[in-house]
Amino acid sequence: MPRRYRYDWALFVDWCTACEHRALPAHPSVVAEFLADHPAADGTQRRRVAAINTVHTGAGLPAPGRTETIRQLLSTNRADRLTRVGERVAQVVPRIPVTGWPGGLFGRRDALLLTLAAAGLGFEEIARLRRTDVTTEHDELVVRAGEGWVRVTAKSDVEPVAVYTNWVEVLGFLDRYPSTQFLAGRLDKGASLSAFAEGARRDDQPLFTPIDRWGHTPYDPTPLTGHSVAVLVRAHLAGQAPVHKQPPAWQPPTKSGEDAPVPVPVPVVVDDVELDQGYYDRGIAARRNAHAHLDDVTDILDGIADEADKLLADLLAILDCTEID
Repeated sequence: MPRRYRYDWALFVDWCTACEHRALPAHPSVVAEFLADHPAADGTQRRRVAAINTVHTGAGLPAPGRTETIRQLLSTNRADRLTRVGERVAQVVPRIPVTGWPGGLFGRRDALLLTLAAAGLGFEEIARLRRTDVTTEHDELVVRAGEGWVRVTAKSDVEPVAVYTNWVEVLGFLDRYPSTQFLAGRLDKGASLSAFAEGARRDDQPLFTPIDRWGHTPYDPTPLTGHSVAVLVRAHLAGQAPVHKQPPAWQPPTKSGEDAPVPVPVPVVVDDVELDQGYYDRGIAARRNAHAHLDDVTDILDGIADEADKLLADLLAILDCTEID
């Protein structure tokens, strides 16, 4: 341990002994209580926390002073800024849609992004979150960020557990039915997805992924970037959130001069999920078009093969002449 930290660490250990707290490892709440019992200038408090962190990291333990609670205690400006952000988020989140397509899909994700940002998590920290990094305890979210943990508590009309559950319901639904179309039908009808929350996988997949304008998420889970998180959060806070319009309905192809009949989808119910059979018609139409447009592909490939054989013969002839010369 550096000499400059010895006195501060000794002070912390003595205080923990007197208050019957454990100094190593120390819980962030113990560090916060220690700072409250020993008021001092900001520079002195930062040095004390640095001493506690150094001892913990040297012992291979998470640094308790790197949690959001301690950061706010050490920086009045940071605490004030997060208070203002939290107040704005409390106004924005209740107005974000959680039903409808595709607005409900984007809304559920973005509401959780805003909730975590208001709790003090950085944009890069949010982008790096995995499904296993967030758990619930009563009415709080417990988020693993870096080497510490952040507790996200309810503020005003924003209930973090409810916001988190709304997004986990989507993840659980896609885990079971990886179909954007099925999800669109549920959200568009305002149907409940609560049955899928507990079935969501708890693994190292990204908690947040990009969503394109059609509502598709990457097949190979790709995390949302820190820059994208920052853009989305700032847009919502500024009242300039993107508007997500419903994609145009698919129209079957028609031949020139003909009005092809429009197939009527027949819903098939499987496990209480409506399956739109329209994709069968789209597949048949695609095969019909491919058959018409690719009818002469075999002749073209045969011609290419003949040309390749001719070029090879010419090349061999040239090589033979070269060897004779």
